Amino acid sequence: MGLLKLSPVFVMAGLMISGFDALLAAPLATVYAAIIAIITERLKFNEIVDCAVENVKEMQLVFFILMAAYAMAEAFMATGVGASIINMALSLGMTAKTVAVTGFVVTAVLSIATGTSWGTFAACAPIFLWLNHIVDGNILLTTASIAGGACFGDNIGLISDTTVVSSGIQKVEVIHRIRHQGVWSMLCLVVAGVIIFGLSIGLPNTTANASDAISQISPDVIDYLADKKPAAVTLLNQVKEGVPYYMIIPLLVVLVVAIKGLPTLACLGLGIIASLICGLIAGTVTSVTGDNGFLGLIYSGFEEAGKWVIVMMMWVGAFGGIMGRIKAFAPISNFISSIVSNVRQLMFANGLLSILGNAALSDEMAQIVTIGPILKNLTDENVEASEEDMYKLRLRNATFGDALGVFGSQLIPWHVYMGFYVAIASAVYPLHEFVAIEIIKYNVMAMVAVGSILILTLTGLDRLIPLFGLPSEPQVKLKKHAKATVK
Repeated sequence: MGLLKLSPVFVMAGLMISGFDALLAAPLATVYAAIIAIITERLKFNEIVDCAVENVKEMQLVFFILMAAYAMAEAFMATGVGASIINMALSLGMTAKTVAVTGFVVTAVLSIATGTSWGTFAACAPIFLWLNHIVDGNILLTTASIAGGACFGDNIGLISDTTVVSSGIQKVEVIHRIRHQGVWSMLCLVVAGVIIFGLSIGLPNTTANASDAISQISPDVIDYLADKKPAAVTLLNQVKEGVPYYMIIPLLVVLVVAIKGLPTLACLGLGIIASLICGLIAGTVTSVTGDNGFLGLIYSGFEEAGKWVIVMMMWVGAFGGIMGRIKAFAPISNFISSIVSNVRQLMFANGLLSILGNAALSDEMAQIVTIGPILKNLTDENVEASEEDMYKLRLRNATFGDALGVFGSQLIPWHVYMGFYVAIASAVYPLHEFVAIEIIKYNVMAMVAVGSILILTLTGLDRLIPLFGLPSEPQVKLKKHAKATVK
């Protein structure tokens, strides 16, 4: 009976693996879960609808955050915020020794500003791969570096859909999540950057600039980018033509107010307003109304969020509501709780589940929405702790889902992330035949992030990193040990 209740998870995973989009896999799995609920729990149709809808209601704030995040991403890509970040970094001059590490830092910052790893890679690959060609750098190191950097904002960015969704599933605030992992994320960035620079020391000192690189991009490549990510073409043109450096102000505004602790929606709203004001001053925004005006960008962001991620999340919420009502995750919870001896081992097991789910589903969002509820259930059902300490554990689960989903994808050759990166890199730089496993060998950021979070969680060394430490025994304990103590 336990396996039958858990079978909807395997149905969703099977649909994902066989190529179904999450937007279709989620409702199909939800319908199947409803049938299982009728068979196993004798639930009536109205009861199933009620538990599904109630769970979706709890996610309403997440939907508004996602819409605002997508809108701000569009604004930052089109008004020159992204271009200003790239030009500031490239103004220092590129050589083979610095092109990979510069690309790494630029994509990390740009991914925070835009909230998209795919869009960041699509926008920066043409620049840095051709810059690498001009200065005679290591093409695989540069490609892997901008791939790893592009994922940085997808893991910690305020406007990243994976950040928002993974936080929403674990019922934690996005701002709290970013604070929890902020120092750890920055340490990973610094360590990876040092290693990347170290791997580049023996390369030549030839210099180049972005305009030369962009000029070498063929019209076919531009057409390809326009089809895959139109905002990337706008960004490339702005990089070539130049934008005022003060266009970085909107990003700084968002970062400052986020650190100050303003609610996520307020941070996003201020970022949108700041990009409008700076864009009007710089001339990158020529009108407010109309399809090509600033409000058109906001509309495009809302439309982009509404046509996929929000609808998908509603179905996932309904799926989770039904699965929770029938206690479907009890078998997994019981198995893991039987083999772990403390809370840290349980959290480490949650991390491994995230990686395995990512490898099985080959999609980071599918892993977040499928494995995320299992992680939450495992923690809630097996750990006895104060509400404050439980919240810290949920913050780590949210970080697991996102970090091991986004960075873990960089280490899985068959993952859709790697397929996208190989396709983009091959299209914009046809002089090299890219293979996923070759890029993975040089993805320092992914290795540092995945390895460190698992080791720190298991050993308890995370306590040495500000705000990242988990509560330890006897503050938290497994319920089976608490019951034994009572007896």
